[in-house]
Amino acid sequence: MTKALISAEGLAKRFPQGQGQPPLTVFENLWFEIAHGEFACIIGHSGCGKSTILNALAGLDTASEGNIIVGGKHVEGPSLDRAVIFQGNALMPWLSALGNVELAVSSRHKDWSRAEVREHAMKYLDLVHLNGSELKKPSQLSGGMKQRVGIARALSIEPQILLMDEPFSALDALTRGSLQDEVLSVRAKTKQTIFMITHDVDEAMLLADKILLMTNGPKARIAEIVENTLPKERSRTDLHKHPNYYPLRNHMIEFLVTRSRELAGGAGAKPGELRHPPVVRPTIGGTTHVETARSSQPAESTAATDLQAGRVSAA
Repeated sequence: MTKALISAEGLAKRFPQGQGQPPLTVFENLWFEIAHGEFACIIGHSGCGKSTILNALAGLDTASEGNIIVGGKHVEGPSLDRAVIFQGNALMPWLSALGNVELAVSSRHKDWSRAEVREHAMKYLDLVHLNGSELKKPSQLSGGMKQRVGIARALSIEPQILLMDEPFSALDALTRGSLQDEVLSVRAKTKQTIFMITHDVDEAMLLADKILLMTNGPKARIAEIVENTLPKERSRTDLHKHPNYYPLRNHMIEFLVTRSRELAGGAGAKPGELRHPPVVRPTIGGTTHVETARSSQPAESTAATDLQAGRVSAA
């Protein structure tokens, strides 16, 4: 079996509380894999550590325990191979849309001429349909247009992985829908590997290949991995017409309303489920439990032992 592009192995995050209290464990025993070209969403209630997981994948934060392997390398800090789109657009207000993207391109290609940088930046502004607005400053752009610049900037460095932290949560419904369609279009062209945080079940159903369901914190964990049973080529206009739409949606809603609380803190976990969360496929015919995809490594092998043996290098 081919190794995954991203492998999270036994991740935990603990914060000291002081005054003699034990550390607060936000999440622990997190295991998951993401393949090349896969779009994975993670869903869970506030406080389960979703953004902390994304920041650890980006190299902007460190886990208290466990390891993250990306492309065969142990993550130890930020990299241009992992681009992040945050909830806020984080644009430089004194630069134009083009200037913001050029800044990212020049950080990746330090030896390129100004003309080469500009041509490459314009390619990605065109990709998100911002040609004609490239010279506008962020203050002259709508919220949706700012996020388009952020997407173009992230894609312009041609990363292996795109990490998205609820990038559309602050936008109105119409703009959010438009940008979701934009992401689908861009992904179809670039075959980008994407890891995204969302609170929106319908957004996950529209965009993702698989959805990681987290229990409530503290001591949150991934309780289940849901395979998207809707057609690979899908659009929001006819999504609800597919027979698997309601079984898939109802399964995730039921988890978030009921089971995410019941399974909190490791409750109800069967032997082996912490390391290999069950994979399910909700369909009109019922929910099928799929044999969890196992890593090609032996069961006892982890990133830590691989690192010691020289099979994994540090990024």
